[in-house]
Amino acid sequence: MPVKKSSLIIGRQPLLEALETGRPIDKILFQKNISGEAIAEIRQHAREKNIPIQLVPQEKLHGMTRANHQGVIAFAALVQYMDLQQVIDHVVSKGEVPLFVMLDGVTDVRNIGAIARSALCCGAQALIIPDKGVGALNEEAMKSSAGALEHIHVCRVNSLLKAVDTLHLNGIQVFTSEMRADKKVFDLTFNDPCCVIMGDEGKGVQPYLAKAADAFFTIPMATKFDSFNVSVATGIILYEAMKQRLHSS
Repeated sequence: MPVKKSSLIIGRQPLLEALETGRPIDKILFQKNISGEAIAEIRQHAREKNIPIQLVPQEKLHGMTRANHQGVIAFAALVQYMDLQQVIDHVVSKGEVPLFVMLDGVTDVRNIGAIARSALCCGAQALIIPDKGVGALNEEAMKSSAGALEHIHVCRVNSLLKAVDTLHLNGIQVFTSEMRADKKVFDLTFNDPCCVIMGDEGKGVQPYLAKAADAFFTIPMATKFDSFNVSVATGIILYEAMKQRLHSS
């Protein structure tokens, strides 16, 4: 998908100004071996805001714009990323029971958009994504979400494992699917604060992250044909959560 010119921030000073004003940034591209005072400031902002930085050849930057990029191009984000703890506090202060979705290695932006749409429809309040290894929340993701990505909290973190720790510290249980699990999705209790980790369709949730989960479950299928698409599976899980919460209210 071609990059819209309006989504690019080109040059050192324009990027610094965008960072200082709090404009959300998806990713920063640096020309290899770049240096300078402004670059150091940009790196500092990126660390504080969990913005991924990628080192690329000069030719790549030349291919993206004819403007004087000074070795720096950034992608402006279409969503405002939120701090996980602040979102938890906000949800709880509203008297709501947290229902979050964490994405591990989901790279197809259409799946991410569809997951956001299902999440919002089923009452989930937040998506938790890593700063690397996940599809960009670009125009295609926004379109696939039917605008849901503008209305659900999106938390970008530099470590999913640390995010799980934060969830646990706040009394939020973490569930993930496992093909060999004894429990079915409808055996879980979704009435309590919880977060569901959804992984890449091929590799699933990374082992180190799965070990941190509180419970494993599987989604029953009528046939042995492959498995559900990740966005469909997420929709099934979240619908079960919504059904339980509606029945208990």
